Amino acid sequence: MTHDAAILKAQEIASRGLAPSAAQNDKAGRFSTEAVESLGESGLLGLMLPADVGGAGLGPRTFAILTATLAEADASVAMVYLMHILGTAVISAARLSAAQALTPILQEIGAGRHLSTLAFSEAGSRSHFWAPISRAHRNGNGVRISAKKSWVTSAGHAHSYVVSALAPEGAGPADSTLYLLTAETSGLSVAGPWDGLGLRANASAPIALDDCEVSSNFQLTDDGEGFPAMHNVVLPLFSLGTAAVALGLCRAAVTGTTSHLKSAKFEHLGLSLGESLPTLRAQLAAMQIDTDGLSARIDDLVDHLEKPRETTALRVLETKAAAGEVGISVTSAAMRVCGGAAFSKHLNIERLFRDAHAGAVMAPTGDVLREFIGKSLLGIPLF
Repeated sequence: MTHDAAILKAQEIASRGLAPSAAQNDKAGRFSTEAVESLGESGLLGLMLPADVGGAGLGPRTFAILTATLAEADASVAMVYLMHILGTAVISAARLSAAQALTPILQEIGAGRHLSTLAFSEAGSRSHFWAPISRAHRNGNGVRISAKKSWVTSAGHAHSYVVSALAPEGAGPADSTLYLLTAETSGLSVAGPWDGLGLRANASAPIALDDCEVSSNFQLTDDGEGFPAMHNVVLPLFSLGTAAVALGLCRAAVTGTTSHLKSAKFEHLGLSLGESLPTLRAQLAAMQIDTDGLSARIDDLVDHLEKPRETTALRVLETKAAAGEVGISVTSAAMRVCGGAAFSKHLNIERLFRDAHAGAVMAPTGDVLREFIGKSLLGIPLF
């Protein structure tokens, strides 16, 4: 699959499958299994996997454009896709001793029949997702894990979960190990409903691990090496993907606002809102400027990921922090400009507004990211 073919497939799925059902799925809080099936049948679930396991072998540039395309139609599906790509990346980068056991799963992903996700966050460490409170315990040739994981996208729908836990002999909060648990693992269950303000259709429910047994074949990292995998494999793609979701939301907000300013009229004046009120035109222009600025920032991050350099780590942190703020700013402006039509839910603007706010609470949060950036600039260790 080429870059252009992948983007075309995403555009078709977004326009024909996601956009028509996004509002109803949001209202009902319904996870779209149809969307996942379409992504699988199109070959997009294996987007970044190598060809030898059936993947497309494409990179972060395609991933970013594709994710933004999905988000413009339905940010919930885009987030499901993003978390799947992250889970897949961790599985693909697993230690060599697990390769034989994991290859069939990667082949299933490449064939579009397997959805994965991450299960890192725990209430005890909150937005510090890299510091699990749970601990794995030795059990013969593997470990047993008991944990309560929060904010697990695709909970109850994913076929596998990349789970973090403190290593059995881990001494500090960053001494974690990553494991792969399949949905059929005894003791794994969805621990509650998902009824969020935004991204209501991505099933980000908590899951419980009750003395779950994991063989050494499904230990993804060496003991205590979970944090480097989170930092080097997960965080760059997560920052890029969440920024792409924000970009899709901004583009949808600009499109929706533009349409409203053209179609809504002061009938007694015979003029549209856009023709009548220069203040609204100015706000629309500011929305477009901010949206294009975010697009440029994402392009810059892609360039840094393709050609890593000294400033790459800083760009990873900056991009997610900036994207969250821009997403909220642009969709908030859309709510103001569209006024009562947006507030009364006659437009899709209020869904975009709610979805954009989800980025602010996804770890690492903007406050945490700014702390990291400040420390980095001052030469202070981040951890």
